[in-house]
Amino acid sequence: MSTPTLSFFIAAITILFVGSFPTSLHQSDGSIQFTYTGATGPNMWGKISPDFSMCGNGKSQSPINILTDKVVLNKSLKPLIRSYGSCNVTLVNNKFNVGVRYPDHTGGIIVDGKAYNLKQMHWHSPSEHRINGKQFAAELHLVHVADDGSVSVVAILFDYGHPDPLIAKMQKQLDKLAYEVKRHDERPIIFGPFHPTEVRRKSHKYYRYVGSFTTPPCTQSVIWHILAKVRSISRAQVEALRAPLDLGCKHNARPCQPINGRHVELYDQDALP
Repeated sequence: MSTPTLSFFIAAITILFVGSFPTSLHQSDGSIQFTYTGATGPNMWGKISPDFSMCGNGKSQSPINILTDKVVLNKSLKPLIRSYGSCNVTLVNNKFNVGVRYPDHTGGIIVDGKAYNLKQMHWHSPSEHRINGKQFAAELHLVHVADDGSVSVVAILFDYGHPDPLIAKMQKQLDKLAYEVKRHDERPIIFGPFHPTEVRRKSHKYYRYVGSFTTPPCTQSVIWHILAKVRSISRAQVEALRAPLDLGCKHNARPCQPINGRHVELYDQDALP
């Protein structure tokens, strides 16, 4: 891996996760530069722009297929405790995903003794990460950034079933987002106070590895935590998450990337002495 400088890394965080998109991600008509199909799909991301070269050349890319018989139990890992406060949030249509931006000082997680602040969450459908080859209905990414610019993402997988309570809390705003696309009057939607208990549940089991952003510029050195407990989402909710997106991004899952010798660690509370 060619490790990016700290300044580039922080700039990439600002670009992708705080919600300020540079012109390099958009065409002159305002549409996004990359998609998930055809000549601008994942296999071509590394060739679209020099800024996206890591998408084609990186050796520690995400997502991955997690093989449970090859994960390494790490008894030194700590419980993944998330602490988030109640706040007003902003629902945005990034065109390649629907995201929720959080204000500063919302809360976050502790990873290896370092504090990471929650900046944004967004959805992919179907899921990007797979477990033993299985692709799930959807995947939620909770993106956290430390003061030094390093990133840690908590990923939650969903199977089809009963509605997800978290999305149910923002259903009206999601519908409004899709309506604004039809009217060609797209703008962020501020709502709250937003304090869903669903994103604060304590995790008894998770997988951890070092990877990358799953969208351009595919910056590496991201610490991933994929929760083992799979939650439920309805088909109508998945369609609501897809409705505002560009046509080439309705199914916004990057294919799994090579492991390239990386280890996936397992935290399992039940396996601790």
